[in-house]
Amino acid sequence: MTAFLDVDVRPILRAGGEPFSVIMAALARLAPGEGLRLYAPFKPVPLFDVMASKGFAHREAELEGGEWEIRFMPDNASLETAEPAADAPGDENWPEPSVHLDNRDLDPPEPMVRILAALEQLAPGQTLHALLSREPVFLFRELSRRGHQWRGGFTPQKEFYQLTVRVQA
Repeated sequence: MTAFLDVDVRPILRAGGEPFSVIMAALARLAPGEGLRLYAPFKPVPLFDVMASKGFAHREAELEGGEWEIRFMPDNASLETAEPAADAPGDENWPEPSVHLDNRDLDPPEPMVRILAALEQLAPGQTLHALLSREPVFLFRELSRRGHQWRGGFTPQKEFYQLTVRVQA
């Protein structure tokens, strides 16, 4: 039976906040075999792909008032076939980026379009560095689908998101 860490993002969203970093921080605290139980005021469909890329299957249940409980459980089948995460420890030997993009002033989907187009011009193993105004959650699935690896995170002041992508070797 899976043990769950509960995360309720409803108050964060009602206050106008962005809960993604809270969800990812909770995910990082999970012990092997543990799951994450998320409470949200809407069905967080974009999060399903992000969590699947991290090896989690989900089950969803609609609560009263249109709110949702989503249980993310380790998906052992996907973990066995998943590519190693780009930010895995011991994977520090990435070359300096060949391309630098500043996408902070662009509205979606422009940053994703620019990044994917630039990656098409790079040779296997080369890297691209991009600055974004938000975490590119929809881009991650496409990068995985194309076999690329990535690292990313917000600056300490949470001013913008830095993303480095390595083209499939």
